[in-house]
Order: sequence, then C-alpha cells, then structure tokens
Amino acid sequence: MQTTGKRSIHSLVLDEITDYLATQNERPYRAKQIVDWLYQRRVGGFNEMSDLPQALRERLAQEFAFGNFETVRVLGSQDTTRKFLFRLGDGNLIESVLIPASPSLYGSTSDRRTICVSTQVGCAYGCKFCASGLDGFSRNLDASEIVQQLLAVEKASGERIDNVVFMGMGEPLANFANVVRAIRIINAPWGLEIGARHITVSTSGLAPQIRKLADEPLQSRLAISLHGATDDVRDKIMPINRKYNLTTLLAACDYYASRKKQRIYFEYILIAGINDAEEQAHLLAHHARRLGARVNLIPYNTVEGLEWSRPSREKQERFLSILRGHQVVATLRREKGHDIDAACGQLRLQTKRSEDGVIIAAVS
Repeated sequence: MQTTGKRSIHSLVLDEITDYLATQNERPYRAKQIVDWLYQRRVGGFNEMSDLPQALRERLAQEFAFGNFETVRVLGSQDTTRKFLFRLGDGNLIESVLIPASPSLYGSTSDRRTICVSTQVGCAYGCKFCASGLDGFSRNLDASEIVQQLLAVEKASGERIDNVVFMGMGEPLANFANVVRAIRIINAPWGLEIGARHITVSTSGLAPQIRKLADEPLQSRLAISLHGATDDVRDKIMPINRKYNLTTLLAACDYYASRKKQRIYFEYILIAGINDAEEQAHLLAHHARRLGARVNLIPYNTVEGLEWSRPSREKQERFLSILRGHQVVATLRREKGHDIDAACGQLRLQTKRSEDGVIIAAVS
C-alpha cells in the first residue's frame, strides 16, 4: 500500500502499462521498455530508465509510485535459510523467508531456491498452531508489495529465486485479487518469468475462493492446509472449518482438480495428541487417493505462547508409513529455519521498539 496515494508501477501488468501509454500518445513499445527496466534491470526509480524520453519519465513519476520498501533485518539459520524483515511504505512490517534447496518443497529440485512470501499484515483466520494470527490482522498487501518481496530478497541475497510459495503471513485467498495479480506478474515472460508449476498458493480452506481460483487461467499449484482428516479434529485447530467444513472443502478441491492439470497438495502439521492418531492417517489417505493429492507431513514447529508439541519421531514415521501403505505420495518434511523462527507456522506479527520508541522489528 502506497502512502502517496499513487498506484505502484509494480502492481500493473503489461497491458495496463500499454493502455496508460496510449492515453499519453506514446508508442506501445515503450511499455516493454518499462517492464524491462522494472524486472530485468531492476532499477530503483523512473529517472534511471535512460532510453525513455525525459518528459515520459517525469509523467510516470507524477502518476505512479516506485515502491522500494526497506529491509530492516536479515536473520540467517544454520541450515542457510534466511528470514527477511521488511518495512512497508506505511510503516507496517512483514516477513519473507528464503529457503535452501529441498526436494519436498513443491516442485523444487536440488538447485532451486524457494521464497515464502506474505500476503497480509497479520492474519484474521486464527489457526490454533500458527503464530501469524496471534496478534491480529492489519491489512492486505497489494500486488506490488507481494512482487517486491521477490525483488528485495533477490537483491539482498544475490540469488535467483525460481520457486515461490504463498505460505508466509496471512491467508492468500482472503486477498484474492492482489494475489492473482501478483502471480501474473511473477509468472509473465515480461515479468519475473517463474513457471506456474513453481508457484504454490496455500489456503486454510476458503472453499468459494478455491473454486474461483480454479476458474482463473493460471496453472499454479494449490496447497490445502488440512491438518485434520475429520471435522472434529479440524474444528479444534482450524476455525475456518466451522464455516467451510471438510465436505465443503473437499468438494471445492474436486472442482479445482477437474479444472486444472496441477496436482493438489495437502499440508498436514503433526501435533501430538491432536491429529496424529493412526485413524487420522487412514482417513487422510482416503481423501488424498480420491483426489490424487500429495501429502506433505510437517512436524509441529514450536511457537512461543502455544502449548502444542510434535509427536515422537517414531509416531511421525508410523503416520507416514500408513499413508504410503495406501499408495499415497507423501513426504515427511524436516523443518528449515526453525532456529530463527522461520519454519512453517512461525512467522508472527509482533512489534518491538527501540529506546526512542521507533519500531525496529516485528518477529519472534
């Protein structure tokens, strides 16, 4: 969100830039020049777009904001995961995580770099195992603020990102329009050119938006934060299940699978004594087999203020073996970035202040 009231140039798709230029009696090819400066050369302002006429650069600066948010802090994990704290134009703080190569991260292979991006400041959905919603919800990110997380992390790390997961702070499908717009920019040949098979959108279970996403001309992957194979278990940890129960959610997944070529993923955080019973494994396998879904098991990651714990290693392996015994494609993920609170479920909206009262961090 821009404090100037101007729309960010990074939130526009190529056709919109072309349409704007037409109103200025500029040639259409100028639009391609502009996006080349934005996403290939990664300039820091309109004044650096040296092959545009000076008058056009000035008009662009008057009409559009050029978003460059501030990198407040970077934390490095022993496993080389890095967590980035960004300050947005209005002072709000968000986090992104750069994850080292892992064969279990949604299409990534041994040489891929994955970014976990945030889509909201905080979260309103209150999943009981997750830190992101503990301190409430502030606002949606606009498309430019999502895209700029990739640009900023690539600039800071010097690494090319080629795998994107919408699994940071917030519920992506509650910010539907901005997330879809950001995906178009990330995926476009004129944009960041990351293949749709390497873009994964996660949701806690917003069934109507899953159906809406199925009707979009995108081929990104969908991950469902399931975490329970029955309503009684999901109700304990996923408040959204009281609005869209398991039957409704799985029907939306059926619709999505009928419209898309991409495999659906089930995320399943294993919490001791809550959802790790063998019965849950058998029922989860049934749901996954029917949809042809892949299951990613994630041992619970500790969150300060929550009393959950992860099952024993033996119980984790038993749960996995039951799934595989039903011929379900399943993995047991070993967390990345746990030591810097960057693992699944650990990103959190929390402010800390310096002695003069200036907010300097938003992490725990």
